[in-house]
Amino acid sequence: MPETSPFSFDARTFPTTPGVYLMKKNNGEVLYVGKAVNLRNRLRSYFSATGDGRAHIRFLLTRVQDIEVIVTDTDKEALILENTLIKKYRPRYNINLRDDKTYVSLRIDPREEFPGLQITRKVKKDGARYFGPYASSSAVRQTLKEIYRIFPLRHYPLQRCRKRGRPCLFHQIGQCSAPCHGLIDRDAYQRLVDGVIALLSGRETEVVAELKQRMQAASAALRFEEAARLRDQIRAIEATVEKQKVVSATDRDQDVFGLHRDGGEVEISILFIRGGKLIGRRNYNLEWRLDENELLASFLQEFYHRDLLVPDQILLPFLPDAHRTIAEWLREKRGRRVELLAPQRGGGRDLVLMANRNAEENRRERSRQHENRLRLLETLQQRLQLRRLPRRIECFDISNFQGRQSVGSMAVIIDAEPAPQQYRRFRIRTVTGSDDFASLAEVLQRRLSRGLEDDDLPDCLLIDGGKGQLGRIREVVRTLGLEERLDLIGMAKSRVMANVRGNAVERSEERFFRPGRKNPVILRQGSAELFLLQRLRDEAHRFAIEYHRKLRGRTTLHSQLEEIPGIGPARRKLLLKHFGSLKKIRSAGLAELEAVPGLPKELAARVLRALETTPKP
Repeated sequence: MPETSPFSFDARTFPTTPGVYLMKKNNGEVLYVGKAVNLRNRLRSYFSATGDGRAHIRFLLTRVQDIEVIVTDTDKEALILENTLIKKYRPRYNINLRDDKTYVSLRIDPREEFPGLQITRKVKKDGARYFGPYASSSAVRQTLKEIYRIFPLRHYPLQRCRKRGRPCLFHQIGQCSAPCHGLIDRDAYQRLVDGVIALLSGRETEVVAELKQRMQAASAALRFEEAARLRDQIRAIEATVEKQKVVSATDRDQDVFGLHRDGGEVEISILFIRGGKLIGRRNYNLEWRLDENELLASFLQEFYHRDLLVPDQILLPFLPDAHRTIAEWLREKRGRRVELLAPQRGGGRDLVLMANRNAEENRRERSRQHENRLRLLETLQQRLQLRRLPRRIECFDISNFQGRQSVGSMAVIIDAEPAPQQYRRFRIRTVTGSDDFASLAEVLQRRLSRGLEDDDLPDCLLIDGGKGQLGRIREVVRTLGLEERLDLIGMAKSRVMANVRGNAVERSEERFFRPGRKNPVILRQGSAELFLLQRLRDEAHRFAIEYHRKLRGRTTLHSQLEEIPGIGPARRKLLLKHFGSLKKIRSAGLAELEAVPGLPKELAARVLRALETTPKP
């Protein structure tokens, strides 16, 4: 039976129609967003005598204070609304696929005068052609490198290149046909574009056949240099295609999902197949104990809700109950039919089995790495005599310039791996001047108070400093009653000092201070545990400085704009909206400033003169 919830559930108060439900805390924070064909039946399953079997849901129900429902006409409307609300609120108990990797695609717009390839992270319905997705920017750049050797399209915007006195370096090394300087006509350039589109679409045989025909014609006309160039293009295409693995007999674009479950963790592997060739892979690890049917449905919604290419077919290990609704939603998103299939035989089944094996192998490798990281944390716990295993370590740092724009940062390591999505920045509110001790105390007070409220506290706090800083944070921790709950570490930088003869300089080792211990702990140079803590400290320092510079630059430019006669709050907002960022305002030329709607030409010239005299942050 589930733990007692502070929310009194009465099934009769909820409708039996399709819709979305939001589970909330007493302060209105949304904890979970779900959808249902029948809201009453779905919610009843949470609060029934047997309860929902998912571990995170049992924990969730102890925090729910209110449930809000939004009724929709159809299940598809509920699905779309659920996606929108998850994106808006980012509830902690929903699937969250945000990570440190972003999909990238290649974009080419055939409607341009001389189309060029662009790397983009968003797929839009703008009439252009998109190819991908690629799991990393390095994979895209390698693809572009091969393409430019075969089909020398332009690299830079035409207007930028036409301002140059001569073609760029890429033209000199044979990787740009220089349309900006009229060295290729539009028909010849269009043939290059057609070749690129065919190559990226997987139609290499068409490209090779056309190039061979042109090569033979050039050879027959005694144009041997052109024939040799076409021969090199053919060889480059054949070498590129040879590296790609053909995994499907069909030429349709497919995303293949594999799933492997190990206790309370689920590993999902996605294979991206374009034109029958495997171009990339992505793995996700989910630690929640979700029902596999609901898990797969929720995963598909979250995965394809982002701006990425939707393929012709999506192959799955099984079809979730909501597969028809998801397929209809994807069709509207893509503009063409999308098939969701769970093949039981043939090549499609082989692809799903291969994705399943990828998921299983990735889970095995992840487990091995996890065991190694746990051993590292156990060593760190033993060396520093910590009371608990430091699975979550947070490090804090303060940055300011002559006491102004003081900011704090928090970097986080979870299970010996950086967790950038957990990093936080703080603007110092209560401290005036350069007082790092007081600023650090304020940041810790805010962080730990919020952690107490949300039951989200670290195992260990790392402070960049010696006994003084350690004593200050110990006071904050003691005031909040957390002295027995948190381990504290002060990390003092190495000192530069003269050796015994006084004629050479030596650098001491980094020292680690612990409360109640007089002498510092010295970790072995080059050890994994020392590297882990150094990396965390450096990350906190970098994060604080980055934020401080951003604020200082913003303040500098805002102050300069405020001093320009004729530039008030409305026009400052207009400039920011037009250019998109403060950096672009600073780098804008006179013509670009004059093009801003509502900004007189004489005022544009005044802004330009003022910004030219402003020192860059």
